[in-house]
Amino acid sequence: MISGSIGPDAAAAMAVTQRPAGQDSFAYAGTAAAWKTIPSWYLVARQDRAIAPDLERFMAKRAKTHTEEVDGSHVVMVSRPGVVTHLIEEADRGTR
Repeated sequence: MISGSIGPDAAAAMAVTQRPAGQDSFAYAGTAAAWKTIPSWYLVARQDRAIAPDLERFMAKRAKTHTEEVDGSHVVMVSRPGVVTHLIEEADRGTR
């Protein structure tokens, strides 16, 4: 098992309960990107197979984010909740 991956039972439960994104998700045209005006944080999941880690790094760099990397999959918030919590707390402290 890759460090930071989830177990087979959790993966099976997620596979049968997730639904695809609705078409409306892609139809909305945003008016402003918040990352252009406020400090932002990004967590790159090194074993992400839904969004390539190199693409994540590119997006994070373009947005001038505070970036951290962790071993984990696309659902790093499930497999590594402590790391995600730490990053959220760091972002909270950094925006006060």
